[in-house]
Amino acid sequence: MPHILVIEDDLEFRDPLVKLLMSDRHTVTVAGDGEQALHLLKSIRPGLIITDVLMPKMDGIETIMELSRSGNAVPIIAMSGGRRSVSADFNLASAKLMGVRATLSKPFSRADLRAAIQQALESVPG
Repeated sequence: MPHILVIEDDLEFRDPLVKLLMSDRHTVTVAGDGEQALHLLKSIRPGLIITDVLMPKMDGIETIMELSRSGNAVPIIAMSGGRRSVSADFNLASAKLMGVRATLSKPFSRADLRAAIQQALESVPG
């Protein structure tokens, strides 16, 4: 099972997500925003990144852009529930354009999560 970095600012969503991932025997590291995630990536080597799109400080799109600029090869799953005038579909389409391997629209089921992880990991060469 790959080590997963979860980037999510909403504790009410993040905690159950982490529990789901851990119950599937993943090692999980959490970051509250993109800035914190980039700092953590200096010392950890996850096999998968799951990031929210809308977050304070550095949002998911900015984080994905920075990871791409730095040559990151770790597959990324983007998730979003949308907010006010910006829909989840728009956020996830934007993330897809940035090269994420899978997307999840919040709320999602355990089956949706597992399918997205499988999709993201299958696209990794070797």
